[in-house]
Amino acid sequence: MNSHPLTPQHEPPESPSLYCTPAHSRAATPSPLARVFKPIKSSKQAILQMTPTHTHAQDTPPQTPNFPYQNYPNTRDRLLLRNHHKTDPAIWCCAIICLIFSIVVILFGITTLIIFLVVKPRNPVFDTNHASLNVVYIDSPGNYNGDFTFIANFSNPNRKLNVKFEYALLELFFDNNMIANQTIRPFIQREKEMGTVRIHFISRVVYMPLSHVMELKKQVLSNKVMYSVRGTFRVRVSFGMIHFTYWLHGRCELQMSSPPTSVLMARRCITKR
Repeated sequence: MNSHPLTPQHEPPESPSLYCTPAHSRAATPSPLARVFKPIKSSKQAILQMTPTHTHAQDTPPQTPNFPYQNYPNTRDRLLLRNHHKTDPAIWCCAIICLIFSIVVILFGITTLIIFLVVKPRNPVFDTNHASLNVVYIDSPGNYNGDFTFIANFSNPNRKLNVKFEYALLELFFDNNMIANQTIRPFIQREKEMGTVRIHFISRVVYMPLSHVMELKKQVLSNKVMYSVRGTFRVRVSFGMIHFTYWLHGRCELQMSSPPTSVLMARRCITKR
């Protein structure tokens, strides 16, 4: 059996594919992989490339898009490095004056609070323990005439305060109809002092509505006449060098017997600011 030397066997040439293109066509047209792995441009260049072009020459050229944070560092530097103006001296003066005024007000409030807590001021008391209805006479058509005596008691319940009544007005009412009034001269009351003032109310030809006239006649016949005395006072309280003034109001509801032997049967007095 004859042995033949091993010779390389050559594969037969591959038959041309139906999808092959000429060499010059492959060089001119990029492959799909080349298109996929094409180098990516920068974001700014991509945005510029995506900007639509203008077809008309008279239109304005495309502008570069503004990025919201591209100038942020420069703006921050300008805010930090800007010049600060000095405060006007007039503003400093106003601030110092306001501070001093606030301190004075606070100190005054604290002092007043301490005085009130230590002294414990109380309002003077307006009262009565004696009154008499001397005359009741009614003219036609409804003119009232009367004579009424009232003893006003004033007391100062404070232990460390002096009280001065700078103004005092007393008014006599019957069924909310004023029939007489009388003023009192100013007077002073020391600590824990009491005093009385005799008031003589005289009413002459005072008009009174017919309904009030009929009610007064009815009360006189029943021996139970209801009068009301109202007082308005301006009081000044003194504690050393400290003084303050306020208004005080007193009211006494009185039940009187019929004249001429009239006496005070009952009373109810209230004093308030």
